[in-house]
Amino acid sequence: MKKLTAFLLALFTALSAVFAFVPGLPVSADDDAIVLRISNWEEYIDLGGWDEEETIDLESGDIIGVNPMIEDFEEWFEENYGKKVRVEYSTFGTNEDLYNMLSLGDVYDLVCPSEYMIMKLMEEGFVRPYSEKFFDTDNELNYYINGVSPYIREVFESHDQNGMSWDRYAAGYMWGVTGFVYNPDIVSEEDASTWRLLENPGYNRQITVKDNVRDTYFAAVGALKSELLCSEEFRSDPDYAIRLQEEMNDTSPEMIAAVQDYLQGIKDNLYSFETDSGKADMITGKVVANLQWAGDGVYTLDQAEEDDYYLNFAVPREVTNIYFDGWVMLERGIGEDPEKQEAAEAFVNFISRPDNAIRNMYYIGYTSCISGGADERIFEYADWSYGAEEDDEDTVEYPLGHFFTGDPEDEDYILTVPEEQVNRQLFAAYPPEEVIRRASIMVYFDREQNDEINKMWIRVRCFNIKNVPIWVWIVILFVIAGAAALYVRNKRIRERI
Repeated sequence: MKKLTAFLLALFTALSAVFAFVPGLPVSADDDAIVLRISNWEEYIDLGGWDEEETIDLESGDIIGVNPMIEDFEEWFEENYGKKVRVEYSTFGTNEDLYNMLSLGDVYDLVCPSEYMIMKLMEEGFVRPYSEKFFDTDNELNYYINGVSPYIREVFESHDQNGMSWDRYAAGYMWGVTGFVYNPDIVSEEDASTWRLLENPGYNRQITVKDNVRDTYFAAVGALKSELLCSEEFRSDPDYAIRLQEEMNDTSPEMIAAVQDYLQGIKDNLYSFETDSGKADMITGKVVANLQWAGDGVYTLDQAEEDDYYLNFAVPREVTNIYFDGWVMLERGIGEDPEKQEAAEAFVNFISRPDNAIRNMYYIGYTSCISGGADERIFEYADWSYGAEEDDEDTVEYPLGHFFTGDPEDEDYILTVPEEQVNRQLFAAYPPEEVIRRASIMVYFDREQNDEINKMWIRVRCFNIKNVPIWVWIVILFVIAGAAALYVRNKRIRERI
């Protein structure tokens, strides 16, 4: 009996230890921690464990990721709010995966989708607005509102979804533009700086684009409207930004048909539609140009450079897409729990603290929406990452005031960089003002628009009618004619009988 009792006690203790760390299980009665359920993209937050040589040594002090960001947040929250918080952290692979998870009933408090999915969640009533306390600039713990880039803040404040201002429902995390990573030894900058690169026969079967309808639809519209978008009359329009967004989100039946025809026409000129293989294909030289988000573009350039293989990044002269991922609180998770909302907003503020924004940028490779406000460390990090060394000879000045202060002429935010960076990592991470000026957002498409575009995409991806040779059509016509003749003959025979 004693042995049995000891065995059962040991088993109970072991099971208790295991289940204490299983996400989603109810918190035990003696655990007074706030449970914060967060879902984010895969590999999209600093997991710590940096080596000493990875230390980022800035003028303002060293930065290194020792512990995972989540653990640091839990400790910071208790120190500053006097309460315990336990984060249940999970990841998703695509915006659509996240939406399906939510639609099937998964409950989260804070998630980080992309711009068009944020709009969709707002439209369908999934999200909860940030509290007024979150926007209090006098609160020193409100790192987001005190440090978000003026440019990003203006984008959020100037857009709404059915009267709901973006800045009240979403806080920016990472951002960037789309463009082409390309091999400058094979592809000229002129050719790489237009969406019409996709149809250029000089690079037959050597270009990849994204295997998703939104990014590839945008690229096709940019190519089809190239002449209009580059015209001086269009660009000098007082309402240029509004018109640009309207043109790039054109879902008229005529435009959908034109995009389908265009994509089917260039399909054989492309190497492939890809999800994540484009980076490796560029590094190995399998392809010479790849449509990329800027963050992945920086990663690709970095990886190639380790093998002394130098690639460049170009943004189409017609237009580029500005994308961003942002944190939204979910109504189903937060509910009417003020402590949970406080913890969710505190998490957004914690990862927006300049040193933490730097840790995440270093770990992920994307550019943070945080410029730091009065804190100089993020600008110092840009200089640490891309600035010229003292003995560099070919250098240029690279203005960043448009992102850091909202003033393109701000002389305090000009980097001296190697000349090559004008076309490489710095250009991808912090595109210049003239690129930002021609950037447009992919807006939310309603169900009817999505249905029509998805049908078009299926036709493009699954069957290319233009690939059918003439002889096949001739055979088909003969088969149809033969079947018709046989039908008529059999009918006459039956009538005689």
